[in-house]
Amino acid sequence: MLRYIDHKKMGRGIHGWLDSHFHFSFAEYYNPKNIQFGVLRVINDDMVEPGMGFDTHPHENMEIISYVVDGELTHGDSMGNKQTLTRGQVQYMSAGTGVLHSEYNLNKTGLRFLQIWILPDKNGYTPNYGDYRFAFEDRRDTWLPVASGTENKTSKAPIRIHADINAYAAVVSKGKKLEFETAKDRQAYLVLIEGSAMVNNIEMSMRDAIEITEENITISAGEDAHLLIIEMAKG
Repeated sequence: MLRYIDHKKMGRGIHGWLDSHFHFSFAEYYNPKNIQFGVLRVINDDMVEPGMGFDTHPHENMEIISYVVDGELTHGDSMGNKQTLTRGQVQYMSAGTGVLHSEYNLNKTGLRFLQIWILPDKNGYTPNYGDYRFAFEDRRDTWLPVASGTENKTSKAPIRIHADINAYAAVVSKGKKLEFETAKDRQAYLVLIEGSAMVNNIEMSMRDAIEITEENITISAGEDAHLLIIEMAKG
């Protein structure tokens, strides 16, 4: 089963320096029928003006992944980490028992990144941070393993989090196709980050999403289609 989500009907937060599209209920956007999808609690498509960002704030008991689309994302936290990531690179933070962090755009151009929150398999983990500087072309016309659960011994994803998920990124070249299989009792959330595509019989444009439940899909790129998919247990 597929359920299409039009980005024009998503929640929106516009604050001058920040323009966000909310895939699920967040901040000023609240929809009791759209709280989460499985263990996927938040996907915010954030655009941050130069010199601006999220001041130091707390998190706990959440697995957080940030996927940089354009620009530079500078992270700092109470564990002593400070790193800057660019297009196609990914950072993750297991907030666990509690951590403070900040995220800024210290560059002179705009920043766009996906902020993703995933519910952990239990509370109380020791906080942890890491990042991975994927080569952008490594996702060209193939699914690049980005993140996986710590219990998945067969995954090639370098990022491991405390949740039963598998996250992949891809760029499907114009005119080409890419398939994704969703196993029985599994579901997936697909985001078209950039470009356009036909997914089975659904036409998608930039920022659209599809909820996938126990169904295989074929992605046909109308123009280069930059995608992120998060696969997880059904529920």
